[in-house]
Amino acid sequence: MVNMKNNISFAVKVLSVCLLMILTALVLPVTARTSIMPRMVDTLITSNTENVLLYARLVDCFKPEMETAILAGVPAVFTLQLDVYQERSYVWNKHIISKEVRRVIKYDNLKKIFSITTSGVNQPVIFPDFASAQKAMADLNGIFVIPIAHLSKGNNYYTEVKVKIDRVRLPFNMEYVLFFVSLWDFETPLYKIRFSY
Repeated sequence: MVNMKNNISFAVKVLSVCLLMILTALVLPVTARTSIMPRMVDTLITSNTENVLLYARLVDCFKPEMETAILAGVPAVFTLQLDVYQERSYVWNKHIISKEVRRVIKYDNLKKIFSITTSGVNQPVIFPDFASAQKAMADLNGIFVIPIAHLSKGNNYYTEVKVKIDRVRLPFNMEYVLFFVSLWDFETPLYKIRFSY
């Protein structure tokens, strides 16, 4: 009787270990895929004759669930948030300006085109394929930061910038049907980019 109890106990332990290995094998690829967070690379602050401009590129910003939702016609919103500060030695740094730039990508199933709308720009930009639309969403080229007239010569400044990828609020409880939409509410780390004038 004791031998049979030991065999059953051993079988339960082996079964538990096998079950744990199977669950680990199923969960790890999902965890590894979702742990890749979006980030900004190739950041640069420069200026033209009138304005300070930001250049950067987003990487790992389109997750598979998000791509599926966009191709189903769900819009995705990228919000660039930035603050500009003047560095000061003896007192706290002076906050000069805060701003947001919103970009929305949407797929038109009937026309088979992608449109990107940027806040402050009246006309959307149209793309024939998803790859070029994704590249346009990820490239932050010449983003207006602040007019040079708001800066004082001989001072050091920095901008804190991040991009938030917003979950779209769907009407009529569609989030329950398209449950994967709720999985993409994330943002890049906060980047601090110094510049002088």
